[in-house]
Formats: sequence, C-alpha cells, structure tokens
Amino acid sequence: MRVRTLQVLPVLLLAVCGAAGAADFVGPDSCKGCHPEAYDAWMQSKHARATDSLGEQQKKDARCLSCHAPDQAEQGTAAVTCETCHGGGQYYSPSYVMKDAELARLVGLVDPSEKMCRTCHDASSPSLRPFDFKDALKAIDHWSAERTRKAARAEAPPSTPPPASARK
Repeated sequence: MRVRTLQVLPVLLLAVCGAAGAADFVGPDSCKGCHPEAYDAWMQSKHARATDSLGEQQKKDARCLSCHAPDQAEQGTAAVTCETCHGGGQYYSPSYVMKDAELARLVGLVDPSEKMCRTCHDASSPSLRPFDFKDALKAIDHWSAERTRKAARAEAPPSTPPPASARK
C-alpha cells in the first residue's frame, strides 16, 4: 500500500497545483499499447483523417484547422486525436494511473460531452448535415470492442501451471 501511495503522490500534487490542466500531449501511439481496439477504431474514423476533407488553401486556414487539426502545434498530428477529446495525457497515461479511473480523471482524463463536441460540430460548421450527438457517438464507438475483450479476459479461468511431472 505504501508503494502505491508513493507512486500516486506526485501525480496528485500536480493536480492540486493546477499543472494537470497544462498537461503535455503524448500522442495517439502512446494510447495504442493499452487500448489497441480503441486505436484501431480511431484509425478507421473520420477524426483520424480530419484534414483529408480540406482543400490545400483550407489546410493553411486557422479557422479550418481549429477543428480539423486542433492540436497540430502540440502534437504534430494533423487530425483529431485521442487527446483532442480526452485531454493531454502526460499525467493520466501511465498504466498505474489508468487502472484507477477516479485518479485518471483527477489528473486530467476528460470524458467528452456533447458540449465539447459542439465546439466544432455546431451550426456554423460548413457541414451540410445537422449534428446528432447520439448518432455521432455510435459512429465513433471506440470503447465497446475494448470492453468486450476485457470482459472476456476477466471471465476466462486462470491458467494453472503444468504439473511438476510435466516440467523437465
């Protein structure tokens, strides 16, 4: 218990001091190791290819990039990435933090809301289709496959070591 407290203490201090709000981006590849299904779903999404729909002139226009590549300066990635929606992962990305949902949120993990999505998907968007939050959530579902895998792993019987006679 003491070791866990020592691991968590620096992260909590950062959160209390307000540093978590200014967390650095770690990039989508750092999410891939622990969340492969979510990463694959993101790679297949329009968010991962958000700049593909822009013309050459639009790719230089800050008004367009503010939604199509909002974190390009920080991440060097011309897309809408994990951290665009979930916040900079510097403090919540370590596995010991991610295993504790409450701690992860305390130090900066964001659960995106409809209001957050509407900062880009709003009435002034040049998109011709109206934005329906519930339908949009279904289109970007990157959590169901991971939850299914984790549930299957939790239900699997623990592996037992081979009998001593089998080991030689």
